[in-house]
Amino acid sequence: MPSFSAEKRERVRESLRDTGRELFTRQGIRKTTIAELTEPADIGTGTFYQYFDSKEALYIDILEQESKEVIPRLLGKSFRAHDDPETAIAALLEQSLSEMESNPIFHRVLVEEQELTRVRERIPDEEVSEKREGAIDFFLPHIEGWYDEGKVIGPDPETIAHTIRAVVRLAQQRERIGEERYPAVRETLIAAVAAGLTREQDSVGNPPSRRQDSVEDSHE
Repeated sequence: MPSFSAEKRERVRESLRDTGRELFTRQGIRKTTIAELTEPADIGTGTFYQYFDSKEALYIDILEQESKEVIPRLLGKSFRAHDDPETAIAALLEQSLSEMESNPIFHRVLVEEQELTRVRERIPDEEVSEKREGAIDFFLPHIEGWYDEGKVIGPDPETIAHTIRAVVRLAQQRERIGEERYPAVRETLIAAVAAGLTREQDSVGNPPSRRQDSVEDSHE
């Protein structure tokens, strides 16, 4: 790496992130060139690889930075705003899907299949798994607390957390589902998952009903 000071290296990294966020959102990863990324940072194209292994690695870094800003906001409108787990989970899923659908950097790559496939091909599975676990760590403590109090059901808190995260991927299926049907599918899935993780089934597997304490509360 050129003999940049620590301050200069950080400025270059931030420039690459800012430029990458703009270009990836506007034209996607495939059409963005290394030269377009490095020119605003005033570095050569070869120097780019001293910071990131690939354009896809830069995107993952941008996504991680974006998530660190977005996730606390989502939690503030869901898990931290509602004491009832079912309401909180439904709110988190609603807010998360809305973010996926409207946030340009999320939508461009995570929702568009060609771009998502490109990222998956270029980024090692273990790195993707590490980023996935990092995102879950933001809300896992809330689920662990509910789990200890018997307010949610499931094999373990991590499985519940991964279930919640999987639902957010519904945004990737929007085109396949169709614009007319998507809102109803979205609403149905959110309600079903939120209820399924917080209500008890009877011994023969009938649809979940409210936990007994909630039923008793409704008669008070």
